[in-house]
Amino acid sequence: SDDNAQRLLNIERTADTDIVVHVNKLKEGWDVANLFTIVPLRASASDILTEQTLGRGLRLPYGKRTGVEAVDTLTVIAHDRFNDLIEKAREADGVIHQLKQVRIGEGGDIPATAPRMVEAPSVIEAMVRQGDEAAASGVAEPDAPRFTFTKPEEMALAQTALAKVLPAFQRRITKFTDLNSETVIRAVAAEALAIQSEKEGLFPTMTEDQAVAVVKELHAALVERTIAIPELIVKPRVEVSFGFRPFSLEGLETWNYQPVSRELLLQQLRTEKQTRISGDDSGEREERLEDYLIKRLIDLDEVDYQEHAELLYSLAGQVVAHFRGRLGGDEDVRNVLASRGKDMAQAIFIQMRQHMWHTDTNYRVTLSAPFTTLRPQAFDVSGADALRDYRQPPPKLAEIKRYVFNGFKRGCYWQAKFDSDTERQMAVLLERDADVQLWMKPGPGQFKIYDADGGAYQPDFVVETAREKLIIETKRKSEIDDVDVRRKAKAAVLWCMIASKHAATQGEKPWRYLLVPEDAVQPNATLDGLARTFTQQPDIELAARYELAETA
Repeated sequence: SDDNAQRLLNIERTADTDIVVHVNKLKEGWDVANLFTIVPLRASASDILTEQTLGRGLRLPYGKRTGVEAVDTLTVIAHDRFNDLIEKAREADGVIHQLKQVRIGEGGDIPATAPRMVEAPSVIEAMVRQGDEAAASGVAEPDAPRFTFTKPEEMALAQTALAKVLPAFQRRITKFTDLNSETVIRAVAAEALAIQSEKEGLFPTMTEDQAVAVVKELHAALVERTIAIPELIVKPRVEVSFGFRPFSLEGLETWNYQPVSRELLLQQLRTEKQTRISGDDSGEREERLEDYLIKRLIDLDEVDYQEHAELLYSLAGQVVAHFRGRLGGDEDVRNVLASRGKDMAQAIFIQMRQHMWHTDTNYRVTLSAPFTTLRPQAFDVSGADALRDYRQPPPKLAEIKRYVFNGFKRGCYWQAKFDSDTERQMAVLLERDADVQLWMKPGPGQFKIYDADGGAYQPDFVVETAREKLIIETKRKSEIDDVDVRRKAKAAVLWCMIASKHAATQGEKPWRYLLVPEDAVQPNATLDGLARTFTQQPDIELAARYELAETA
């Protein structure tokens, strides 16, 4: 998030951050000197990455040794490649023998430019902004279409209509295409003109006919280049209850955790001097061994101790009995439960969810407007190669999230970010498929879809063809049957069903939901073929409960 990015940049000027946890995010471009402890949570597959990490920690906070051991020392909590790390560091060109160098610029320790966040507006908003400084954000398409009106007062009126009049006006029409009606055009033009005239007489020569012409062209472009997503909120009623059925844990025979040493070995890389720190047992000591797992489980939102205590102690008791049989003494069992309790609790909870029950979920439905305004999306475009043509995969697929892709012709936005290369390949498919009229990666809050647990769901893609509109989610094949994925899919299917019913009353296009595994997104795939194979069908019983909720 922008807030966390700013905290990282200010980490040496404020005192509100003590620990930074990241997954391959801080390999380069983050310069901090007051770093004293590095805890790798997994082995580094890259020698360069190891050296980068160590080199970052070896930067002296005051630029020189102070003589204060705690300040001059970097502590690395080593993993199973400890010996490899030590040997690499000892080599003649190892990190501890290198002179202190900080490279500034592309590919160096510190980038030449600071992180730069920009707004990526929708196509329509970008067209309205053309000529503004806002359009010179570094993400505008050079061959972007333009309106026929070009005068400053006309561009200003279009901006006023789009930003100030339409967001409120969208609740006063029944369907998206009403924007092209003469009545609506004149009403929007009149309100925009009134707002303009209040700005200390700005552009006093603007006539009513001129304003109507501007709004007419604006609305035509808006209808043509926007997927009308109804402001439809489908939320489960709060009266829903759930619980867990009793069961026996499966796969315990594979749980082979061993007691861990309570000593830390410290080895100085320069002198090879070794010291040991012995841990004590001053942490919280539970009276019952089962409580090491219980306290982890009741931290989960879905687990209520009062309601599920009997089941929780049954499951925890099964784990304790398993390790007593494998390890023998209670102190070894206590050691394993204290050190690996979190992992065990997560494994237990995965099985608990497979035995979860829900009461029937009724849904409250609210339809506020036939379309929603497409908000600008925020992207980081720092770095010389941050912008990339969507047809070209990144050199390292694992780093795809740092790129902003452009070059789209059918998108509601000219730029997009992807969470995986599968998403990028889906965009390639949508750009080349003749059936596709428009598509986009929706921003946060664009859809108001909530699953049975009340969690918000943001889909990967929304697409419009000549016949219908589709919500598309791409997932790894191994995740398709995941409980969370299926729960969200169920909510999205319900949303599509309700949206389709409303669309039918207005003569508009129906909606459907596709859950597509990554191996189906191939160069020879078509949207129609994916839709035929991966459309998710609505739950008939759920549909009936929606009717009851809507009536209520």
